[in-house]
Amino acid sequence: MMEFLLISLFIIIFNLLIFLKFENISKNFIFFDKPDSKLKKHKNPVSLIGGLIILLNLYLIIFFLKILALDNIIFEGNFSYIILILGTLFFIIGFVDDLKNLSPNIKLISIIISIFLITVFFPEIKLEHIKVTFLKYNYSFEGFSLIFIILSFALLANAINMFDGINLQLILYTLFVFFIFILKGFLPVFFILISICFIFLGLLNYKNKVFIGDGGCYLISAIIGCSFIYQYKSFDNFLYGDQVFLILLIPSLDMLRLFVVRIVRGKHPFKGDLKHIHHMVDGFVKNKNITILITIGLCIFPSILMLTGLETYFILFLNLIIYLSLILFLEYIK
Repeated sequence: MMEFLLISLFIIIFNLLIFLKFENISKNFIFFDKPDSKLKKHKNPVSLIGGLIILLNLYLIIFFLKILALDNIIFEGNFSYIILILGTLFFIIGFVDDLKNLSPNIKLISIIISIFLITVFFPEIKLEHIKVTFLKYNYSFEGFSLIFIILSFALLANAINMFDGINLQLILYTLFVFFIFILKGFLPVFFILISICFIFLGLLNYKNKVFIGDGGCYLISAIIGCSFIYQYKSFDNFLYGDQVFLILLIPSLDMLRLFVVRIVRGKHPFKGDLKHIHHMVDGFVKNKNITILITIGLCIFPSILMLTGLETYFILFLNLIIYLSLILFLEYIK
């Protein structure tokens, strides 16, 4: 308990100093997200240091857990290294994209190679089967577990990245996912510590002082993805596969919708635009705060229903109707 309090105090002080001295720090960080006439609507250049702040916190937390010999009660086996290595690789890919605007194909290939390398050196990240709440048997991935894990991480990385279109939105959603982990008693020490970083980062992001960028988005997807796999393999009956999908439902649905729309219109499925659900909602309500409340409400509603014990197939059907109804309404009135 004392060790946890000491680490918490250090992480709070570390992030508080970043928050208080951010103007000086950002001036020395030469990478900024500059507005353009297409997808980037902010008025002034904004620092892209947000993803790096998350990565530094991740390294510090795992470092302290290890030197205080607490890592074994947090992550068993090599999962600490898996999260650090995959998170770093994903961050680098996204950060380079922030700076150089990589083509969608290059980003996708880089993500696939990163995941493949992780599975080669750390095969424990692969899933051989998955449990579904309303089925009496496990769905086996034997023979194509590698394909499944690569596809899952690639889609998750893009879903998280595509959901980061309005300040504070992705940070609040990430904090909610961490809250579910803590509520369920899954690695509460780790997720409380990493949440401290996101709370301070959210304050800066809301004030338009920092963006987490693609680097931060991909890093978040690595943390969430690895955590879901670890909890599934290490904690029996914690979250089933369909319950995980419910937590990620709205970002996933929005990504799949955009993929279909772009392909039908002859565009690359990973080519960015302003057709995401948060852009459509914001175009209607004309207020960023209300937009965030609506989109975050949509995202957490399936999870809240799940926590009440309702069947996942009913929750999926209900939220699919709500999502599609909202999209059709927003398309009709524009």
